[in-house]
Amino acid sequence: MALANSVYPEFRDGNLKWLASEIQNGVTVYGDSWYVDPTNGSDSNVGNTPNTAFATIAAAVSAATTNNDDVIFLTANSAHAQTSMLTISKNRLHIVGTGIGFRKYGQRSRITMGVTTDTADVFMVKNTGVGNSFTNIKFANDNTLTQCVGAVGEGGEYASYNNCEFYDSTKLTSDTHAEVVCNGDSAQFFNCTFGSLADSVSGSKVRPAVLLTAGTVGAGLVSRDVLFDGCKFWKNAGGTATAMVKGGATDVERVMEFHDCQFIAN
Repeated sequence: MALANSVYPEFRDGNLKWLASEIQNGVTVYGDSWYVDPTNGSDSNVGNTPNTAFATIAAAVSAATTNNDDVIFLTANSAHAQTSMLTISKNRLHIVGTGIGFRKYGQRSRITMGVTTDTADVFMVKNTGVGNSFTNIKFANDNTLTQCVGAVGEGGEYASYNNCEFYDSTKLTSDTHAEVVCNGDSAQFFNCTFGSLADSVSGSKVRPAVLLTAGTVGAGLVSRDVLFDGCKFWKNAGGTATAMVKGGATDVERVMEFHDCQFIAN
C-alpha cells in the first residue's frame, strides 16, 4: 500500500481512515519521503526522517525527484512561513499536512506568508507541475503586495487538493484578488474550504474566492475540466456584487463541475 496512491481518491468514500494510517506510519512504496519542520529542522539536514527534517518546504521540493511520487510531510507544530513565492514545477509530488484529523477547515499544518517586497511574489504557492497533490493543508496568505493576486495559483495539470483550506485576509476591496487563481487543466478539489466568514468584503465588490484568468498562471493555461466536490465557499459580503467564482467567457474550457458544494454568504 502506498501513500502516493492514496492521496488521489475522493475521501468521502471512506478512504480517510486508511490514509491517516499511511501518514502515521510514514509508509511510501514508490517514492521517497521528505520531512519539513520549521522549528527543529534545518535545510542543511538530509531531510529524509523526522529527526533530520528540513526547515523549509522549498528545500524539500528541491530535494524531491520529479515524476517519482515523492511525498513531503509538513509538521503541524508551527506554521511553514514563506518569505517568497513557493513554486512547485516538479511532477507527481505530494505534499501532506500531518495534523490530527482530516478537516475541511482549520487544518493544523499551515503554509503562511506575510508582506513581501519582491514583485515576483504573485502568489504564496504556485503549482505548475503535472499530477501533484496537496492534502490536509491550510493555505493562509496575508501579503498586501500590489502584485500578489492570491494565496494559491493553480496552473498545472491533474492537480488534486484534498481537505485543504484556502484563506486570504488581504485586498478585501478588490475584484481581482482571490484565495485561489485556478487556471489549471483538470484540477480537482475534494472537501476543501475557500474564503472566510470573518473578514468582511468592503463595499459592493466581487472579491471572489476563486478567480479564473486564462494564461495568468503558466503560459497558455486555462481552467479546463475542473471539479469541486464536497467543498465550502465562504463569503462575508459587503454588498450585492459579490460572487464566489469569477471568470470571463473564455476563462473556462469544456466543463467546470460543482458537486455537493455549499455557497455561504454571511
